[in-house]
Amino acid sequence: MGSVYLYTGDGAGKTTAALGLAMRSLGWGHKVIIVQFMKGRKNIGEYRIAKKLGALYEIHQFGRRGWVNVYKPEKKDIELAYKGLRFTRDILAKRPPHLLILDEINLAVGAKLLKEQDVLDVLKNIPAKTTVVLTGRWATKALIKRADFVCEVRQIKRRGMSAVKGIAY
Repeated sequence: MGSVYLYTGDGAGKTTAALGLAMRSLGWGHKVIIVQFMKGRKNIGEYRIAKKLGALYEIHQFGRRGWVNVYKPEKKDIELAYKGLRFTRDILAKRPPHLLILDEINLAVGAKLLKEQDVLDVLKNIPAKTTVVLTGRWATKALIKRADFVCEVRQIKRRGMSAVKGIAY
């Protein structure tokens, strides 16, 4: 079975770490697929670069353009999250990449958009040649236990910084 990496915590950089792995995989000519949960904004660097990177890089979003209320998600947010999980299951069954990034899936589980067991069930069917990366805060104990590599990203300091185009998104 393929490996599972998990990046969680309250600090910035979880998606950025996963994108670094994507860059390395692409550098070796490997296929990378990113599935973003709870994200629907197209004006972000990892989405904008897709055409330039070509067929080895795919990014698919399953979220609205606005923010999800993680304490009281709307029905539409849950529907989109499950659409993304079904898409993920199909990818693993029909055309598994070298690297599959499930961006913000930890938060989708923590915010109850997805059931933890449903995600764990998908992770039971990872082909040996595929590495899966889970990102997002609020990773559950069961997801952490399932992962082969876990990294917690902590925010230690943030002095008057705003989100910078090309760095934070």
